[in-house]
Formats: sequence, structure tokens, C-alpha cells
Amino acid sequence: SSKIRNPEVQSADDVAILEDCIDFSLAKTISKIEEKLEKGGLPDCLDDDIIPSVGNEIGAEAQIRFLKAKLRVTQEELDSVMCECRKKDDENQNLKSRLKDTEEENTRLQRTISMQRSQTEKYKMLSQEANRKSEGLQQEVIALEKVLQ
Repeated sequence: SSKIRNPEVQSADDVAILEDCIDFSLAKTISKIEEKLEKGGLPDCLDDDIIPSVGNEIGAEAQIRFLKAKLRVTQEELDSVMCECRKKDDENQNLKSRLKDTEEENTRLQRTISMQRSQTEKYKMLSQEANRKSEGLQQEVIALEKVLQ
């Protein structure tokens, strides 16, 4: 994951921020949590299993380090998921392109099949006509042979 240092927030300068999500500043969120911890009031969300049950027994700095580590892990997971989403998007675009090519090929082949069927019908009719003429000529030859004998 790429890391960008935020010089404005000194206490959260080691937090990775996604380049795509610069508008959402996790550093500001950490600063707000740190301010609440410094004022003595723990955030309401600490009861929802972000910090283990021993969280009340550890100091504010340890809690901040824990939260920063948890944040980094979450950001790395987010980076990984976003990267996978981009790969899936690229794969989807590739598959859409291949599908379009395949559909065009299918249309072309259907036209070819249709043309070949019509040619086959045409040749069948020509063959039947030639067979009738041949039979007629054979009958004529037989009749002429009888006349000659």
C-alpha cells in the first residue's frame, strides 16, 4: 500500500492514506480520537470490540497505537480489495470486449450459413432439373434406338 505523510497532523503522520481516497482523511479521524482521549473522555465506539476487553486497563497512548495498527491493517485490506476490484473491472472489460467480438463473429457465421443454405437449395434445384433433362434425353435415346432397329 502506498503511504502519504500528512504534515498538518503531526500525531498521525505514520498512517497510510489511499491516494484515491484523499478527500476522506483518516488522519483527521485519528486526530479527533486523540483529542477525545487527551480530554479524558473515551470515544463511545470503544465498547464495540474495536479494543479488546483489556482496553480499559491500557493507557491512552497504547490505545492510540493499537487503533493506528488496526487502521493500517484495515487500510491494507482496503487497498487489497480496491486492487482486486480494479483487476476484476479490467477483466470484466476484457470479457465484454471478447463477448462483443464473439457476437460479431457469430453474426458473421450465421450470415455465411444462411448464404450457404440458399446456395445448397439452388444447387439442389439445378441438380433436380438436370436429372429430369437427363431422364428425358435417355427416354429420347431409347425411342431413337427402337426406331433405328
